[in-house]
Amino acid sequence: MVICLAMSDAIRLIRPDDWHLHLRDGEVLWRTVPDAARCFARALVMPNLEPPVATTALARSYRERILEVAHGLDFEPLMTLYLSEQTPVSEIALACESGLIQAVKWYPAGITTGAAAGVRRTESIYPVLEAMQEEGMILSVHAESPLPEVDAFDREQHFIEQELSCVLRDFPSLRIVVEHISTACAVDFVRTGPPTLAATITAHHLLHNRNALLGGDLRAHYFCRPLLKREEDRCALVAAATGTDRKFFLGTYSAPHRRGDKESACGCAGCYTAPAALELYAIVFEQAGVLDRLEDFASRRGADFYGLPQNTKYMELRRQRWQLPATLDMAGEELVPLAAGEVLAWRAEPLV
Repeated sequence: MVICLAMSDAIRLIRPDDWHLHLRDGEVLWRTVPDAARCFARALVMPNLEPPVATTALARSYRERILEVAHGLDFEPLMTLYLSEQTPVSEIALACESGLIQAVKWYPAGITTGAAAGVRRTESIYPVLEAMQEEGMILSVHAESPLPEVDAFDREQHFIEQELSCVLRDFPSLRIVVEHISTACAVDFVRTGPPTLAATITAHHLLHNRNALLGGDLRAHYFCRPLLKREEDRCALVAAATGTDRKFFLGTYSAPHRRGDKESACGCAGCYTAPAALELYAIVFEQAGVLDRLEDFASRRGADFYGLPQNTKYMELRRQRWQLPATLDMAGEELVPLAAGEVLAWRAEPLV
């Protein structure tokens, strides 16, 4: 994975934001928050805890726990609410009035970690979507079908065609972010959609296709949802991320799981990329020959779509070989990051 192209030895960029991050809760925060804050000024924090962060009051409490760990770090958690069929319409107004909630997250029921309380019938959430459209609240979507008859590699396309297309038709002013897209189909859907539609892209979906998971021995630490897809899908994602379309921006989907929970009979889905996220994205942009576009993807487009000011501080990416640890400590247990033990060619450092 080491890159040695003849380009600048350092690039300066506005401190980026992570528009899709899993921090978990409790003692795990002491691992995840500093890892995220190393590079990211702000992060959109996912609400799929146990129990879910389903109300503004719960989001406020969760944010306080994150800030307690982030004391002394230059890091702002941006909160989300968990959408369920029981979410009252009145909660949307409360969320907007709080000034703390940036999005409401739609998980199809059972599709991923902490999604058991998610949505089973799309029509059941239409009143809430109507309120969100009126209030200008963003809908963040895990776009995969949970139906057992849908092939695991076709879940994203099926959900887009059967569910999300209808929501887009019925709520033309609703701002929607399709999270962690993984297929050429999703790229085309977002690219040809209205200005109210955008998408986040992860480093692992940009760097790897499904051979990383299934090409030889089963490699549990490449298991994520949505699954890594075909090489043509990865190439479409790279073209979207490294291109000039402002609908596509950075969301790491960094998701920590203890090693034993990944390397088990029913391994958990998720890749932990926070310790080297910006460096992993830099690999993709350098390979594409457009390292100068990384700042736009990482630091500008997401803030603009969410209607927030861009950060005023800067980072520097330096050409420096360093080795990512094979394991990390997380609340006394082992955590294996993506690219564990590999030598990376770039190192991100804050500029004071």
